[in-house]
Amino acid sequence: MSLKERITEDMKSALRAKETARLSAVRLLLAAIKQREVDERITLTDDDVVAVIEKMLKQRRDSIAQYEAANRNDLVQAEQFEVSVLQVYMPQALSQTELEAAVLAAIAQAGAKGPQDMGKVMTALKPALAGRADMGKVSALVKAKLAG
Repeated sequence: MSLKERITEDMKSALRAKETARLSAVRLLLAAIKQREVDERITLTDDDVVAVIEKMLKQRRDSIAQYEAANRNDLVQAEQFEVSVLQVYMPQALSQTELEAAVLAAIAQAGAKGPQDMGKVMTALKPALAGRADMGKVSALVKAKLAG
């Protein structure tokens, strides 16, 4: 079963169970997937669906930070619930140890010597870590390893 089919089935089960909040979050995800398919005139693969989910998660996390700054706990809770629903469809996240090992391997493979080689390292890491690690944290880790 593809990821998109699984999401569709989850939408149906949320509809049957009358879980309105979960249903809303899953429908938003399906709408984003459909929008990308229509815009690009393609059928999305599981990797493409993960990219859509990643983008939505990043948007939710940014919104949470802004809502917390504005002291809007009601909106923070709604966004956190959506994050928890979306997180279910993401691949298993890498541990910190696995992430560091992947970064060190990419640095060695790219022959990176310093911060000026960060682009090479990130280009090597992005496809391997897509959906399995927060690329912002990966970038910070790469920068730290290349600087030190």
